Amino acid sequence: MPIAPALLLLYLLTLLCWWPGNVEAAITGMARVVDGDTLKIDKDRIRLYGIDAPEKAQPCQRDDRDYACGQQSAEQLQQFIGRKKVSCDERDRDRYGRIVAVCQIGRVEINRWMVEQGWAVAYRQYGGKAYVPQEEEARRNKRGIWAGNFQMPEQWRREHRAEEGSKKALTPFWDQVQRYLKEMVR
Repeated sequence: MPIAPALLLLYLLTLLCWWPGNVEAAITGMARVVDGDTLKIDKDRIRLYGIDAPEKAQPCQRDDRDYACGQQSAEQLQQFIGRKKVSCDERDRDRYGRIVAVCQIGRVEINRWMVEQGWAVAYRQYGGKAYVPQEEEARRNKRGIWAGNFQMPEQWRREHRAEEGSKKALTPFWDQVQRYLKEMVR
């Protein structure tokens, strides 16, 4: 007899956990492109899961010339999305509080499309091998950033954050030097 109430309780708890009200709804709407791997839908900032695109300020080389591959990556994403409704399924939150999600337009997965087209790389550190086959295909076919030379976005960010940090550290010093020189001229 004591087993029946326990089973009933287990059944009710299971039902409660799977009740539709507890299932997170997908984030859906018109998306604004922030950069090649980040979207904004309404107030939600969404980082595309498992991919890493060049930063907006990041240059790449093609035909012995620099070009703004970070901007081009964002533009390609914007052209692809256009005015279509985007639906994103949250996977996680990153350290900046952004939603990390797999996003789609209809049945086409945006994350996968960006890597297939060569405008983003598989972000192995956070997405494992999710998009590695698409990256390898884009590289073989010299699509997007793979048509030339580039620094992996993660490496580029790391180097440029270090530069920004040292510039910020020197700013107070240079401000004092400028004030001193202005006083000397007066």
